[in-house]
Amino acid sequence: MRAARLIKMVLLLQGRSAMTAAELARELEVSERTVTRDAQALSEAGVPVYAERGRAGGYRLVDGYRTRLTGLARGEAEALFLSGVPGALREMGLQDAASAARLKVSAALMPSLRDAPRTAAQRFHLDAPAWFQEPETPPLLPVVAEAVWDDRPLTARYLRGGTEAVRELEPYGLVLKAGVWYLCARVAGAGAFRTYRVDRFTDARPGAQRFDRDEEFDLPGFWARQAERFARSILRTEVVVRLTPAGLRRLPYAVDPVAARDALAGAGEPDARGWVTVTLGVESEEVAHDQLTALGPEAEVVSPEPLRRRLAEDAARLAALYRP
Repeated sequence: MRAARLIKMVLLLQGRSAMTAAELARELEVSERTVTRDAQALSEAGVPVYAERGRAGGYRLVDGYRTRLTGLARGEAEALFLSGVPGALREMGLQDAASAARLKVSAALMPSLRDAPRTAAQRFHLDAPAWFQEPETPPLLPVVAEAVWDDRPLTARYLRGGTEAVRELEPYGLVLKAGVWYLCARVAGAGAFRTYRVDRFTDARPGAQRFDRDEEFDLPGFWARQAERFARSILRTEVVVRLTPAGLRRLPYAVDPVAARDALAGAGEPDARGWVTVTLGVESEEVAHDQLTALGPEAEVVSPEPLRRRLAEDAARLAALYRP
C-alpha cells in the first residue's frame, strides 16, 4: 500500500514542477504529516526529492531526474483502453486520432500486456443512447468538437423557442447525455457559463484566435450542478404520499432521482404500521399519476384530491378486472 503511494508521489512530482504538502496530501488521500514522512523515505531511498520553504515553496524533484517506474500493470493497461467511447469519438470526428493513439500505446506496452485492448473490449462496452430512440449525430458536432479541443471561440446561430439567436461563445466542453450532445460554454464578455444542445445549432464558425481558458473550470462538476438545477426547475407541483417500507425503497426508481432524494430527506417518522409520509416534487399531476401507478399498493396519495380520486378509480377498475 505504502509502496504504491510512494510511486504515485514520485510520478506526481515528475509531472509537475512543484507541489505543496497540502496538494500532495489531497492527491494521495493522506495527511500532510504522512506526506512529510513519505518524502523523507524517498530521499533516504535515493530519490532526489527536496522541500523548499516560502510562499512559492513545496516539494520538488532535482531537475532532470526521471523515474523508470512508469510501466503499466495489466489492470492499468486494460483500464486505459476502456477510457474511450468509440461511438462518441466517431461522431466528434476523432476516430482516426483515437485509433492512432491506441496503436502507439499498444506498441509501447510490454509483450505480456499487448492483448490488453482485446481483453478490455471483450468484457465492457458503453452504449450511451437511451432505449427506444434512434440517435442522430448533429451535423455541426465535428466543428464544435474541434473548437473545444483547440480553445477557439465560436460564432454560433442557435434555435431557442422557435427563434434564432446569434451567440459569441467560448466552448469549454462537450457532454453526451442519453444520446444527446450538449455544449458547455462561456458567453463571451458576460462571464456566465451556459449549456446548449448541439443539435439546435444551425451554424457554427470557429474564430482564428484562441481564448484564454479558465483552468479552474470543472466540467463534471458544472454538468452535475446544471443537471440538478434543471431537474428541480421542472418539479413545479407537490404531491403528499404515504409509502410502505417497500415503497420507500422503490421510490428512487419510479420518480425523478432528484425529487426522490429531496422527498426522502424531508420524510417524517414511520407510523405504527411502518408507513412514511413524504412530500414529492413532480412535473405535473399527469406525470405523477404515471409514476406513482408503478408503485401500486406500496403508495397512497394523500393530496391533491383529484390525483387521489383518479388513482382510486384506477384501483377500482383493476379490482373489477381481477374479481373472481
